[in-house]
Amino acid sequence: MITFEQALHIVLDAVGTKDFPYDKCELLALEQANGRIIQQAIFADRDMPAFDKSAVDGYACTSIDLETRSPMRLLEVIPAGVEPKYAIAQGDCSKVMTGAMVPKGTECVLMVEDALERDGSIYACDKPKIKSNICFQGEDTLAKTQLFSPGTLLKPQHIAILSAYGYTSIRVATKIKVGVISTGDELIEPWEAPQKAQIRNSNGLQLLAQCKESGVLPTYYGIAKDQTDSLAPIMAKAIRENEVVLVSGGVSMGDFDIVPETVKNLGITILFDRIAVQPGKPTTFGMGEGRFFFGLPGNPVSSFIQFELMVKPFLMKLMGTHYAPTSLFLPLAHSFGRKQAERLAHLPATIDATGFCNLIDYHGSGHISALDKAQCLVRIPVGVHTLSIGAFVEVILI
Repeated sequence: MITFEQALHIVLDAVGTKDFPYDKCELLALEQANGRIIQQAIFADRDMPAFDKSAVDGYACTSIDLETRSPMRLLEVIPAGVEPKYAIAQGDCSKVMTGAMVPKGTECVLMVEDALERDGSIYACDKPKIKSNICFQGEDTLAKTQLFSPGTLLKPQHIAILSAYGYTSIRVATKIKVGVISTGDELIEPWEAPQKAQIRNSNGLQLLAQCKESGVLPTYYGIAKDQTDSLAPIMAKAIRENEVVLVSGGVSMGDFDIVPETVKNLGITILFDRIAVQPGKPTTFGMGEGRFFFGLPGNPVSSFIQFELMVKPFLMKLMGTHYAPTSLFLPLAHSFGRKQAERLAHLPATIDATGFCNLIDYHGSGHISALDKAQCLVRIPVGVHTLSIGAFVEVILI
């Protein structure tokens, strides 16, 4: 059995030593690219802002006219998107809207609420604090600056930036194909009526949803029975049609846990099959002939957590980006104790308005409803038996 850190290192190292090893890409329209991974460097095509513009509705003028509160002659009104006709000199002003180009000679913009019109002239109401209220050309970004490098995971804010610099299409990593298989004689699909000893399969649709959130292209291959003649053909088909195969269940030490032996017979070399982590001890990983395999525990909390902490970073790296779940350190709202501390534990929790972390009542790795309200996982290190109120713990957002 290896540590979680060792297992994650093996998984990520299996992708390759190159920063961006995945070279399959496609050109997408920008409106279709959210959640995808850039496969090209992105540069600014112009300064941003592209011209000196007003940050407020007001009057473009010289600073001396504000200091002396001198009357100013109104030259023109400048809407956003219109170039000024006249330059500003002492004794002049032009009314500008927010975002409008300011005229040459402008040193500051008097906010409209601080201005007074009297006898055809514009004055400052009181002696104002001199502030430019101007967004200067290039103060955000200069032309030819690199905005994003290959491997950037696109979010809505990135789409806005790309739009601002004129990108209408973008080269992104092609979605990798992931096969999802559930195993277990006791399982039936959610739409079937269970007999007394049967349970509905929650892992299948859960893993499909997690895969889709990770930006990959998953295919569900259904439920395989705990028999080689049932599992082997399904597994062979999934390995043939996908780059990654996820199997939930059948990887523990029971009499019917046949997944590891089956994948070995299909050409997959198992790199580890036990991790000192709770939940998720029997998590298994292997590779062979350009294919990767994860065997996840059948208990739904285990499969959910190990996907988030191990499978998702792997899938992201395989497509050319580096991903790790966001973690921070927060104080516990109550004390904590456990008898066994040989494994790294991840416990569902919430974060309250005061910044304290509250562990959720949790009955073990089959307690899937414990994740309903969970905002995070509290990581309890190996060897730690007790924690007092206010103790700072690592919190992983989910």
